[in-house]
Amino acid sequence: MSSLSRVLHPTSIAVIGGGAWCISVIEQARKFGFQGDIWPVHPKAGSIAGETAFASLEDLPAAPDVAFVGINRHATIDAVAVLSALGAGGAVCFASGFTEARAEDGEGADLQARLVQAAGEMPILGPNCYGFVNGLARAAVWPDQHGMRPVDRGVAILTQSSNIAINMTMQRRALPLAFMLTSGNQAQTHQADIASALLDDDRITAIGVHIEGFGDLRKWEALAKKARDRDVPIIALKMGRSAHAQAATISHTASLAGGDAGAQAFLDRLGIARLDDIPSFLECLKLLHVTGRLDSNGLGSISCSGGEASLAADMAEERDVHFPPLSQKQKDNLRDALGPMVALANPLDYHTYIWRDTEAMTRAWSAMMSPDQALTMAIVDYPHTDATDWDCATQAALNCVALTGRPFAVTATLPELLPEDVALRLMDGGVVPFAGLHEALASIEAASRPKAPEADPVLLPSDTDADEVLTEAEAKHALAEFGVRVPQSVVTSAAMADGASANLTGPLAVKGVGLAHKSEHAAVRLGVHADAVAKVAADIGTDEVLIEEMAEGGVAELLVGVTRDPAHGFVLTLGAGGVLTEILRDTVSLLIPSSRDAVQDALGSLKCAPLLAGYRGNPAVQMEAILDTVDAVQAYVIANATHVSEVEINPLICTPDRAVAVDALIRKASS
Repeated sequence: MSSLSRVLHPTSIAVIGGGAWCISVIEQARKFGFQGDIWPVHPKAGSIAGETAFASLEDLPAAPDVAFVGINRHATIDAVAVLSALGAGGAVCFASGFTEARAEDGEGADLQARLVQAAGEMPILGPNCYGFVNGLARAAVWPDQHGMRPVDRGVAILTQSSNIAINMTMQRRALPLAFMLTSGNQAQTHQADIASALLDDDRITAIGVHIEGFGDLRKWEALAKKARDRDVPIIALKMGRSAHAQAATISHTASLAGGDAGAQAFLDRLGIARLDDIPSFLECLKLLHVTGRLDSNGLGSISCSGGEASLAADMAEERDVHFPPLSQKQKDNLRDALGPMVALANPLDYHTYIWRDTEAMTRAWSAMMSPDQALTMAIVDYPHTDATDWDCATQAALNCVALTGRPFAVTATLPELLPEDVALRLMDGGVVPFAGLHEALASIEAASRPKAPEADPVLLPSDTDADEVLTEAEAKHALAEFGVRVPQSVVTSAAMADGASANLTGPLAVKGVGLAHKSEHAAVRLGVHADAVAKVAADIGTDEVLIEEMAEGGVAELLVGVTRDPAHGFVLTLGAGGVLTEILRDTVSLLIPSSRDAVQDALGSLKCAPLLAGYRGNPAVQMEAILDTVDAVQAYVIANATHVSEVEINPLICTPDRAVAVDALIRKASS
């Protein structure tokens, strides 16, 4: 595929078609201030929207930098082929009815394949997309209204959904939108390709991506590396947490959404923070535009109301942010600024003693700022009756940034109580104007995430269907060959159980073989002594039994599992194991391969982590043994990636000197 430069920064636009959508493209381009050539193409019309029309693409004075193809899906393919032959820079394919239609006869998929073939090396956006608005170049290839304004620098947003894109351009939050682009079906040009191209423009301060499905994982990995190298933050609005959202995603774009645990693990690996709603997504981009990444998750909060101070503290409880205690220097400076009647704390309620005294507010607010706080915010809701009456707060915030050079924000608890003109003034002075306290805290949490270390490429999944489940003994044997520690055991018939277990050291575990859920059939018996093995085996009732030595001295039980996610690779899940797995749902997910450091950090994030470290006088587990086990499981999956679908150890009994897999499952293809 050729460079996207001509497409995204055009000096000439061809508009193919004469309908209302095409007329709107011409009108929107001129309205936005596009100074280049616009060439309508229509076999009969003499002019369209005031521009002289050409009867065919071959009649154009030159190959256009970009063409808006606003005709039906069949004709779109023919037009794209001609544009490619002419040497056009690229095309926006507006028509729908391709893979997103999911027609049972497969026509949509066939047409999309033909469209890609027709394009050749010429970039195409879509199909089933609106196009883009470039606020840096005053270029709009867009068939509808939009709310963007020309800017000198700002953030870029890429989305698969044209409707979401329109809505976000209409934001009134003072967010400088430099670029809005819709990618539709991504038949040829991937979201990550476009984001990578935008990274070449140093006027782009941050990139936000609305993602329904990742598609080519390698492109995302390359994008993340380029963004790290250029130090441009990327954040995501990722859909698909719920089953309903995944179904809607697939029906809309025909992309495979995959499991959300895999999606989150992939975003974590890329170092792309995830936001859950559009307002927080936009506010986070605003924060990143003004400050870039925050250097910690320490937060300072200032308000003239104890209620607001408490509200900020309570809402932050659910976020990975914290309020560092005030240093003695901060306390001394605050006492000088506020006097003796204010209780000094973070969050700070300074009452209203200094309200409307801009100089005093500046002294107090700047005294609150500290290197321990990556960002300090003043909570201010401007009255819609007369916002100018609170100009003291606006000026004090601007003064704080000018005096200290450190990040400062003004946060309205209610988004509608931050007037756009005030927000623009704050932004111009380097103050972050947050519209909404919830949105502010979500943004600070996301922006304070450290850069992810560069990781190996994820292990790509095969498309082989699993149709065989190994027995527990077979699974343990397979994992043991890669270094997983398992108990000494034997598989035998119930009739031969007594003699077969003679060389094992009790107490023993006796389990039925051939049952999917042994515990539900009372087919797992623990603590069996040697003289009772035969009776217990007969009582279980299966043709064969697994008899093994019990792992004693356990401090904690863990789950180590791997599932093949067709959209994201192999998801490695670590969590509380045994009977606590479904009760606590205390898990964390990574992608294979993951380093020992990444695995250890993940284990440390679990709620059950204190048990591993030694809780209330109990001994700590042997962490190296756990890490060895996880390494061994990863090695097994990597070696068998073409046919393995699922691996699970549950529980892994963790003791002060070893980690033993006492139950295991492997699901794979039989051939």
